[in-house]
Amino acid sequence: MDISVVIPVYGCKKALEELYRRLTDTLSSLTDAYEIILVDDHCPQGSWEIIEQLCRKDRKVTGIRLSRNFGQIRAITAGLDQSMGEWVVVMDCDLQDRPEHIRLLYEKAQEGYDVVFGRRMDRKDTFLKKAVSGLFYKIYNYFTDGNFDNNICNYSIIHRKVADQYCSMREQNRAYTLFIKWLGFREAVIDLEADERFEGKSSYNFKRRIRFALELITAQSNKPLLFAVKLGFFISFAALLYIIYVVILFFTANRIVEGWTTIVASVYLMGGFILSTIGIVGIYVGNIFNETKGRPIYVVGECMNDHKKAD
Repeated sequence: MDISVVIPVYGCKKALEELYRRLTDTLSSLTDAYEIILVDDHCPQGSWEIIEQLCRKDRKVTGIRLSRNFGQIRAITAGLDQSMGEWVVVMDCDLQDRPEHIRLLYEKAQEGYDVVFGRRMDRKDTFLKKAVSGLFYKIYNYFTDGNFDNNICNYSIIHRKVADQYCSMREQNRAYTLFIKWLGFREAVIDLEADERFEGKSSYNFKRRIRFALELITAQSNKPLLFAVKLGFFISFAALLYIIYVVILFFTANRIVEGWTTIVASVYLMGGFILSTIGIVGIYVGNIFNETKGRPIYVVGECMNDHKKAD
């Protein structure tokens, strides 16, 4: 198998047949030994019906249906576990990423790179989504000492050895692009023009993005704990300076600053700091709890045209 294409499917049922047509046109011009792996992340639109039709029509299409919705990154992991190609392409199903650009990714990889990412130019997203994405990566870069570009998306091609190493990482809190970068293989980035979504809208709303950010940061960095410690020392030092100021004021001006407002404000300030610090520690403990349970990252409910089992 030369090339495997892994595509998580959720919320873009109408795009699948067009996606398949354009993929087969592009891949067949590169090699005859390819496979298309469509991972249905329990799409509410009933995308599995279309995937079944494509699998019956073309043995080169593998359909995987997860038992429930596990999330995009875990669906990608399921596809990578199933893939057999020397090179593996990961892309979304909404046709924002042009299937024709696989040739550009593949040709760049042949220059000696193990990983080639596509960087979306002129993204067809709303201003709010771009702003939230940019803010997330700024925060992520700060807490992880990383340097990640928010225009780099999942659209990429990776060598088999990279895919195998990624699949060996079985953490519950996962990312695709960030994990691939962490592995440290030789990588390149090429600029690709993006299209608008074929239908629907992204399922990553603001709430899910915040939760995803917390999971990633606490899964890969202990800097939030260090930040809380530094903030605690700063508040304690400021409180000490204020106490010294009050004592000096008492002996020099023979008076004490009265009023319960300052005391209450200080109590609430410290109380909020303590609660937030306990919350941060709780997130880390929760991550440990999830990892120690040893549950699978995903559960496959059904699979069609299983090339790996046949092999």
